[in-house]
Amino acid sequence: MLYPTAAPTVERQPSLIRQALQDRLDVLARTHRVPGAHLAVDTGTEVVSVHTGTADAAVRAPFTADTAVPLGSVTKVYTAAAVLLLADDGDLDPDDPVASFLPELRALPEVTIRHLLSHTAGLPTGPDSDTAAGTPVSRYLAGVCTARNALFPPGAGFSYSNAGYVAAGRLVEAVTGMTWQEAVRALLLDPLGTAPAFLDDTAPARPAAVGHALNTATGQLRPARQNLAPVEAPAGALLASALDLAALGRALVGRSTVLPTASAVLMRSRQQGAESEGLADAWGLGVALFQEDGRWWCGHDGNAQGTSCHLRAEPESGVVVAFTGNAGGATAMWRDLADDLTRITGLRVPTAPATPRHGDPVELPECAGTYHNGTTEYRITLDAAGSPALSVDGDLPLPLVCHADLTCDLVDPVTGRREPGGRFHRDPVTGLVDRVQISGRTARRTSSV
Repeated sequence: MLYPTAAPTVERQPSLIRQALQDRLDVLARTHRVPGAHLAVDTGTEVVSVHTGTADAAVRAPFTADTAVPLGSVTKVYTAAAVLLLADDGDLDPDDPVASFLPELRALPEVTIRHLLSHTAGLPTGPDSDTAAGTPVSRYLAGVCTARNALFPPGAGFSYSNAGYVAAGRLVEAVTGMTWQEAVRALLLDPLGTAPAFLDDTAPARPAAVGHALNTATGQLRPARQNLAPVEAPAGALLASALDLAALGRALVGRSTVLPTASAVLMRSRQQGAESEGLADAWGLGVALFQEDGRWWCGHDGNAQGTSCHLRAEPESGVVVAFTGNAGGATAMWRDLADDLTRITGLRVPTAPATPRHGDPVELPECAGTYHNGTTEYRITLDAAGSPALSVDGDLPLPLVCHADLTCDLVDPVTGRREPGGRFHRDPVTGLVDRVQISGRTARRTSSV
């Protein structure tokens, strides 16, 4: 493992390590049908950076170390860091009510800035990007952040929410008097040495990658159109390279003066109520937390249209690992690369939460019903044998396996493979199942079968 023993392995043979990782990156990109990818590993004394392929499969533009890739939700780490920098300047406190800055949240006076950044505000995910397109931020927040839409009391649970980061970005604008883009550039990107790149750039200042989707009928890759609504920019509009993400990771683990030590520690501190089944082992302020070999890593995963980007940083060793890829298959590629890192360097990088042992499956017929997260409908039905299945917004139902601790696994109907799905929750007064959390999103029960 790379704690202090594996880091010197990279330092003693940097050229051999680099070549081995380059070879694996090339092979895995072909295996997973990923046109271009970039891996950066920073041990504290040595940076290994390898990249492969094309930024745009249609025009064969090369994928270089400077190629910026749409980060998707990794953008949220930058937005949260900007908020914490404002707190360090005394402009706000994480425990301030958001409504004291944003009148759009006056219907939720108990929601604090901490709740927003840790996804514990009880806010729904928010409308999809196509629905949100053209919506002003004030109307967006006033429509989503209502008592009627609240999933649980603030601080009483976890539900991953883009809407919470729309509010966090609006908070940055309210405090600084700048747009979110201007503020994140001034507060973070420029100090980190990251050339700014955003999804709405009409004349990008740096090479940018195109996302790609695989046409399963033809087996061909095609460009994927980015459809993030402008109002959602603080939740997912940044582009960056793996080296840029590594610079952010260094700040998160205290290896950069860009983020004050106290702010970095606060961001990666476990927050009360932030148990995110299926996403991470815990959650901080803007970062996911993963446990590996008794140590806690911080970071985030992000998927835009046809891209997959990942950041991991470990405070004790100072190690940072970052990956960017420009196709949907890059998520599986990232997981395989992590296995190769262990084999080549001894470094064990967590790509998913530790999977607890839940015991034998149990019947849970009371879970059947309809649940809502904003406008998203989760419907759980029972077949003739009493086995549950989950359908989201009318999609093909996926079998569920329930456990005595109320956790559940999603079952791939083709392979039968189980993946951690989420957890049911009981009302503490009635004892009835009243919520379900699936892949980090909580839905409130609205009707029985």
